[in-house]
Amino acid sequence: MVIEQGIVTVTEKAAEKAKAILIERGIEGGALRVFVVGGGCSGYQYGMAIAHGKEEGDLAIEASGVTILVDEESLPLLEGAEVDYVEDLMKSGFTIFNPNATKSCACGSSFQTADGSGEAKSCC
Repeated sequence: MVIEQGIVTVTEKAAEKAKAILIERGIEGGALRVFVVGGGCSGYQYGMAIAHGKEEGDLAIEASGVTILVDEESLPLLEGAEVDYVEDLMKSGFTIFNPNATKSCACGSSFQTADGSGEAKSCC
């Protein structure tokens, strides 16, 4: 099940995993921050971190009892993206399916947009 939030969507599995991580770390009132930074082998790189609260300009997505935050600089690069949590034989972890990515690296943690912006660095 996908929880529609307009700009960025979060699957129920991702929301439940984020909530479990926050509880495990004793930060029930916290949030999972999803962001984009320059770097990675394709130009931009995804990042995630625990946040204690919302900052000015953040988009807050409420999903299954947890808050997902996206900062205003990352928002245009993540518009239409879906945050999911995957568990399979090869890997487990949060994954971002991003329609803005026109090219990505083999590991899926970095991407490039149609305008080619972002500075590529050596591969993960």
